[in-house]
Amino acid sequence: MDKSFLDVEQPHSMGTTIIGVTYNGGVVLGADSRTSTGMYVANRASDKITQLTDNVYVCRSGSAADSQVVSDYVRYFLHQHTIQLGQPATVKVAASLIRQLSYNNKDMLQTGMIVGGWDKYEGGKIYGIPLGGTLLEQPFAIGGSGSSYLYGFFDQAWREGMSQEEAEKLVVTAVSLAIARDGASGGVVRTVTINKDGVKRKFYPGDTLPLWHEEIEAVNSLLDIVPAASPEPMVS
Repeated sequence: MDKSFLDVEQPHSMGTTIIGVTYNGGVVLGADSRTSTGMYVANRASDKITQLTDNVYVCRSGSAADSQVVSDYVRYFLHQHTIQLGQPATVKVAASLIRQLSYNNKDMLQTGMIVGGWDKYEGGKIYGIPLGGTLLEQPFAIGGSGSSYLYGFFDQAWREGMSQEEAEKLVVTAVSLAIARDGASGGVVRTVTINKDGVKRKFYPGDTLPLWHEEIEAVNSLLDIVPAASPEPMVS
């Protein structure tokens, strides 16, 4: 029997669900919070949505170490870029830097990312950068192990010209669905909404997410669901 999945020394992997959605005026990014080491949950409340600039964020999936180092490099390059130009970098510039790093190191990196943000030139934009370093501009992007369960859902649920509230609800619903179906996704849901007015982060605890087929409602203790048996009287 292969016991490699029991090895706690395996690299940390964000078997993940990450989502980016455009709406009429901006973008919404969302992710779950489970980080795995083999079959073990190394971190149940990690933050997979990382700030690159004031107006651009990235959702990370795959190897936690790889995605973190790419984000750190790109954040540094964008800071230098902003100083040189005297204005914030566009979403496309940030996505292109991630694509370049991912493609040039595709034999060593195991990470897929979704870049989202807002700039004064093109408004809200979403770019998907899957494993290997391809750059795809999309109205919505999904990634990570949980994305397999979401393609049909997004084909039915996404539509152009959504409001901010509709986009946020769609992202939370989609991540909760992936959490219900994908064993490598779990924990809480975090979202980041970016538009011309700035950035707004939101946090959705696991016990507030919608329940799907055969899911068990969250409880504080097993004693809440196990019927208490009355003790039998002692007979002399």
